[in-house]
Amino acid sequence: KLTKNQIHVSNEINADLKSNFKMFRLLHGDVGTGKTIVSFIAASNVIESNWQVALMAPTEILAKQHFNLARSTYPKKINIALLTGKTISKEKKKIKKEINQQNIDIVFGTHALFQKNIIFKKLGYIIIDEQHKFGVNQRKNLSDKGGKNCDVLLMSATPIPRTLIMSVYGDMDISLIKEKPKHRK
Repeated sequence: KLTKNQIHVSNEINADLKSNFKMFRLLHGDVGTGKTIVSFIAASNVIESNWQVALMAPTEILAKQHFNLARSTYPKKINIALLTGKTISKEKKKIKKEINQQNIDIVFGTHALFQKNIIFKKLGYIIIDEQHKFGVNQRKNLSDKGGKNCDVLLMSATPIPRTLIMSVYGDMDISLIKEKPKHRK
């Protein structure tokens, strides 16, 4: 069951997704507060609206963890894929083709996602986990694949002072998950 805080943050994100403006939001919360599930709920809404989703993580291990969670969370009708630098060539070629034909709803990956030869048909929502581990150009290169209206959600568990957020990221909305789900270690 979602916490009140997770529901509130989900509503903030979904309001941004429904608006006529590009979402650029930082989702901040300690490890275990449910940032990933909140991002998955928003991803479900984007997929239901016939858009693609990309989730980029800084390591293959983290990308695989998100991918495995998605496989156990999403219904079978949602097509998901994992694309990293270690994906074998034959599989990588197949995934690239499927992304381009919009046969993949959500792709999880690492730096491999923003390479020039990855072409999305209809990318509408990007989730970047541990966003501080990516450079500005890397985040921009992935965002550009969705066009000027592609919504972006950055996630971080690393404390970032508000003044630093404003000076580095400028006009960014911030959502904070403060409470952990009950019975969570």
